[in-house]
Amino acid sequence: MSKMTRRTFLQSAAVATLLYGVSPTRSLADGGENDGIGATTGSPSILKGNTFHLTIDRTVVNITGKPAIATTVNGTMPGPTLVWREGEEVTIHVTNRLPVSTSIHWHGIILPPEMDGVPDISFDGIAPGETFTYCFKVKQHGTYWYHSHSGFQEQTGLHGALVILPRNPGDEPFEYDRDYVIALSDWSDEKPESIYRKLKIQSDYYNFNQRTVGDFFHEVAEKGFVEAFKARKMWNEMRMSDRDLSDVTAYTYTFLMNGRTDAQDWHALFRPGEKVRLRFINQSAMTIFDVRIPGLKMRVVAADGNPVQPVDVEEFRIAVAESYDVIVEPEEGSYCLFAQSIDRSGFVGGTLSSRNGVRAKRPPMEKPQSLTMADMGMGGWRSTGGMSHETMKMDHGKMKMDMPHKTPWPVTPLPMRKGVAWTMTAMDPRYRLDDPGVGLRHNGRRVLTYADLRNYRSTADDPKPDREIVLHLTGNMERYIWAINGIKYADAQPLRFHYGERLRITFINDTMMPHPMHLHGMWSDLETGDDTRLVRKHTVLVQPGAKISYRVTVDARGSWAYHCHMLYHMLGMFRKVEVV
Repeated sequence: MSKMTRRTFLQSAAVATLLYGVSPTRSLADGGENDGIGATTGSPSILKGNTFHLTIDRTVVNITGKPAIATTVNGTMPGPTLVWREGEEVTIHVTNRLPVSTSIHWHGIILPPEMDGVPDISFDGIAPGETFTYCFKVKQHGTYWYHSHSGFQEQTGLHGALVILPRNPGDEPFEYDRDYVIALSDWSDEKPESIYRKLKIQSDYYNFNQRTVGDFFHEVAEKGFVEAFKARKMWNEMRMSDRDLSDVTAYTYTFLMNGRTDAQDWHALFRPGEKVRLRFINQSAMTIFDVRIPGLKMRVVAADGNPVQPVDVEEFRIAVAESYDVIVEPEEGSYCLFAQSIDRSGFVGGTLSSRNGVRAKRPPMEKPQSLTMADMGMGGWRSTGGMSHETMKMDHGKMKMDMPHKTPWPVTPLPMRKGVAWTMTAMDPRYRLDDPGVGLRHNGRRVLTYADLRNYRSTADDPKPDREIVLHLTGNMERYIWAINGIKYADAQPLRFHYGERLRITFINDTMMPHPMHLHGMWSDLETGDDTRLVRKHTVLVQPGAKISYRVTVDARGSWAYHCHMLYHMLGMFRKVEVV
């Protein structure tokens, strides 16, 4: 968040120096072998090789001017960036110095289930004082991350970046001269248990973007009294607010870039004319960011670690747990790496500069947009360009994204329970792949949408689905309960996937909150309208009131986690998957 006094800035900077020492920012240019050219601000340390020793501990930090306890990896928050190489076997010894159990999950990594790091599903967790050794062969390359899957430790700092180099130089279909990780996260001095308790008592506790009488009169002036009254009546009957954009806001969060506040200004250098690769990873607990670099176009070349057909954009939304690799070609000067939260309650910026010691000018934070009928699953979204309806050709015939979809594949019925954990229903949920989402609509910039993403490789020969399952993302905002098909995780039976099958999964979001859904152990091949270029991801954002489909080749036996990656949604919106 931008609000920080000079005194708190100095305190934070001093602690950051203690945390990170005076090691310079490093570039991973040319496959991670070269250092940067003299950036002077701190970043997480970089550990390379195939054997690592990580220690989980509690460490005093000072982000806001007050000491607080963080959960750290080797004494830093975020933890060190680990650099692996595709094809090699890595061994990671993780020692727990916490008074409670811990774990590390390697997010997006294809590995044996016992190495996945999810307590009570993959293994027992790492008890206090114990060391657990992860050992597996690396089967992929790209940008990923790791985090705790124990309690709320992710919120208190237990997360870090993974950079996996390709097996052979030149295996990636793009070139660059310089390489930086940009890890975004959210920090609170409050204990996460306190945040969760407050949300349970009052789900909009942290939302200060509420409606006023003045807003109503503004709508009357804009739409007329009858239409304005109807709109208010609808929202009131649903007991919802069209300003409910994010559960936890900058009221308690300080947003960080590579562990540094906006005032501390994470800084990266380049030489004019160079191609700079920026690996954006959203390591937040609860914050969806909108990212842009005013004055620079970004060429998106990878999503969730996998190469995509390059697409030039001016802005993109990055959900919790997603990653996007972009390449920029800056000229002489300084540019702001600007990430504002979806609800516009705060932001964090950094500087990409050809000179050291220069702080890029921050753009003003934008005003929040309100949710629309589309976000309530009541239709209303119309395609505005990009991959148009007419070009959205599916195997099973021409399909408009906003039209009801009849699947040619058998749908496996699953238990559903209308009740306390399913109080809202999207009456007309639609595929809105070309909808950039609330806050990014009609802002005059070229914004990345899922409809823009096309796999770099052809998927034309990939097998077609054998069957489909439909999962409703449900909840009860008044009681802050989250569930799938109206059933909380504690009351749910595992999902059964059959080894060797090709499964189509369709999500319908019956809530007014976005949910980034993450399947462990297997890829999610997102349907964006072109079966020959299904996009391979590990986390897919399901917009409010929308539906979305992807396909999964069930090629990993064992038990896996499947959940929303919003930390405080995860307790209920979670399933165990058994591949049998």
